[in-house]
Amino acid sequence: MNPVLLTGPTASGKSAVAIALAERIGGEILSVDSMQVYRGLDIGTAKPTAEERDRVPHHLVDVVGLSEPFDAARFVTLAREVIADLSARGRVPILCGGTGLYINAWLGGLGSAPPPDPALRTELEGLDTAALLDELARKDPVTLDEIDVQNRRRLIRAVEVIRLTGRPFSLQRARWPERGGAMLAGRAFGIDRDRSDLVDRIHRRVDRMFGDGLVAETAQRLTEGLRENRTAMQAIGYRQVVEHLEGKRSLRETRELVQSKTRQFARRQRTWMTGQLDLEWLAVGRDEPPEATADRIDSCLRSR
Repeated sequence: MNPVLLTGPTASGKSAVAIALAERIGGEILSVDSMQVYRGLDIGTAKPTAEERDRVPHHLVDVVGLSEPFDAARFVTLAREVIADLSARGRVPILCGGTGLYINAWLGGLGSAPPPDPALRTELEGLDTAALLDELARKDPVTLDEIDVQNRRRLIRAVEVIRLTGRPFSLQRARWPERGGAMLAGRAFGIDRDRSDLVDRIHRRVDRMFGDGLVAETAQRLTEGLRENRTAMQAIGYRQVVEHLEGKRSLRETRELVQSKTRQFARRQRTWMTGQLDLEWLAVGRDEPPEATADRIDSCLRSR
């Protein structure tokens, strides 16, 4: 069987469904999550537990330390190796996650943008967001219309590419295939929940993360290079907790902020997935167990 792509907004329950599906169809899970690749970022990334990994093998989890670089190009390289190995062993690759950049790279290619330039990157990081937006507006309004203006890392990368090449970033990045969510996957499914259900799940997940020790985990990771890892510091949860540890807000305010940021992120994910991926959306009820959803996907796969 060809690879299966299973995605959906954060906290929609896709990971539990992927595990149940893997047990039914003889699959193994390939994580499509830009934060779960880092060792030590466990609680804040909702990383699969040891018990879950014992049930079903997970790949591209705990790949690098916080001091090591990891990007979409490396993800694609490793993902192809994993998929080839699973296929050779007669196992079904189940790509599960919601990192759009990685799904984009896997489905549509990596584009022709040059690698990062450390000196230029340092210079751009010294500019305020308004200056970056002004330069992008003048040199590449197409990207400005599409980019998340709150994501400084993406803004910096876009301006960096423009300066290095003298060409708009929009002409060099990997292009989305025309609604090509299933181009390289045997099938591509999306987990869809009622908004109130999803919000409740997000709030419970964030509460659980704080109860499980997110603050202590973040403090420990700071001693291991978390602050210097620009990618990891973009992760919702860790960045806000770092600010809490710096005294910028109370623990209650921090938890509420993480919940708010996660709700906003889930909304952006849902909009992006609807517009860019040709998914078979599965409406999942509040009380539907992951096993039932997995059975529905299994039936879809068998009916093809």
